[in-house]
Amino acid sequence: VKAVSEFNAPVAGTVVEVNERLQDEPNLINEDPYGDGWLVRLEGQADDGLLDAAAYAKLVEEEGD
Repeated sequence: VKAVSEFNAPVAGTVVEVNERLQDEPNLINEDPYGDGWLVRLEGQADDGLLDAAAYAKLVEEEGD
């Protein structure tokens, strides 16, 4: 089942590229989200308060204790 929904991002910017591979291989999002499963490339500035993947994993781990 394919679904379409809005994409909310914590940044303002312009979509400059869309991962066309996801049309035929949607499981890439789950299998390799930090590699081939990316959704879009944005041009813009990120909020200084955003965490990278390692910092987010640490935060989740700490909150689980």
